[in-house]
Amino acid sequence: MSYSVMEIAIIAAVITAVALVLVCLLFLMLRYMYRHKGTYHTNEAKGTEFAESADAALQCDPALQDTGDNSKKEYFI
Repeated sequence: MSYSVMEIAIIAAVITAVALVLVCLLFLMLRYMYRHKGTYHTNEAKGTEFAESADAALQCDPALQDTGDNSKKEYFI
């Protein structure tokens, strides 16, 4: 089969366009991953990351300590 110059040019343009779109998508993905990489901040109490369980961490949290008024305890089932 012999292809004309016009057909070869169209095929080359399509392949170039697809390659350009793939390179742009790769660039955008890498840029997104670079910008959103890192740590996040929480409002957890200090030192709770080393507790054996979640219950032990919450028992030592000063914000959740009992104020001494047992008459207004709430129980969730």
